[in-house]
Amino acid sequence: MYDLLLKGGRVIDPAQNVDDIVDIAFADGRVAAIGHDLGEAADVRDVTGRIVIPGIIDLHTHVYWGGTALGVDPDAYAKASGATTLIDAGSAGPGNIHGFRAHVIDKAEVRVLPFLNISFAGIFGFHWDLNVGECTDLRLLNPRICLKVARQQADLVVGIKVRVGFNTSEHLGIEPMKIALEVAEEAGLPLMGHLDNPPPARPDMLRLLRRGDILTHCFRPFPNAPNAPDGSIHADVMEARDRGVIFDIGHGRGSFGFETAMAMVKNGFLPDVISSDVHLTSIDGPAYNMLVTMSKLLRVGVPLKEVIRASTINAARAVRLDDRGTLGVGLLGDATVLDLEHGKFTFTDVLGETLEGDQQFACRGIVLKGKWWHG
Repeated sequence: MYDLLLKGGRVIDPAQNVDDIVDIAFADGRVAAIGHDLGEAADVRDVTGRIVIPGIIDLHTHVYWGGTALGVDPDAYAKASGATTLIDAGSAGPGNIHGFRAHVIDKAEVRVLPFLNISFAGIFGFHWDLNVGECTDLRLLNPRICLKVARQQADLVVGIKVRVGFNTSEHLGIEPMKIALEVAEEAGLPLMGHLDNPPPARPDMLRLLRRGDILTHCFRPFPNAPNAPDGSIHADVMEARDRGVIFDIGHGRGSFGFETAMAMVKNGFLPDVISSDVHLTSIDGPAYNMLVTMSKLLRVGVPLKEVIRASTINAARAVRLDDRGTLGVGLLGDATVLDLEHGKFTFTDVLGETLEGDQQFACRGIVLKGKWWHG
């Protein structure tokens, strides 16, 4: 007998090229079977008329709640987003990753995995009326300490995070990124790079990123936007994609514009990964949560299957996880049950510009570790 059986849902699993009405069974915390007439289960849920996808992975969150000013509660946020894995994008650095692990990650029900910030203190000065970039002081950027901690926490850390730009590295410009890249290279980890207003300029950052590194905030509005005034895509952006750089939405409070998104999608440039960049100042808008962010990408023309791909298997691959992101038998027993609601919805980007839409994702259930967790 299975632990849990989801019956009658439309299963969309882009990694397996599945889009069909089938049942899914879970046992011992993992996916046990997919098909018809699977047998009995201790818990049977009728999800007829709903969409069942692999557990959503939000690649860019800030959930060091209580340890950093920008953190939000991971379990509460995951339930609102339909997420089963939250990737924290560098809230903690080498000096406080141990507290993040002990006080938040180990106690959370949802799965949480962090990028390690190159800055010793992580993102320590981010609030509504205060912004002190953690990469403005070279004394905080010690590559040996960062590498040592990344290795000590190798079972947890999925990559190295660096933030550069006028708001985050100021007079140091691109230099913190060079330090972070050296650590990532030595540790054998991907780098997630944040770029805000110049300096540095977008081409200076993109040319440094390696295959498998991640550019977050990839559809940010001007300045440092990926599209030119005529709507075309800048050559350095295309070169980076051809080289294998991963493009991640990272919506947040200041990093997603409809004009940019529509121009990129019109040119056939879809994001590799969709993520929310949820934190203290974005959770009540304009990002809200992962489902709202996914709905915005659907609204600007990204096909349903590709929205799901960018929120599941692509996110898993970006951080080199092969045990989730798809409903393959034997993999982690995580799934999200969704409705695609129809009606009139107003979506807002970080500039306050709005788009009207007629569809929006809504969470109707979450399977976590093979059990019905929420919904």
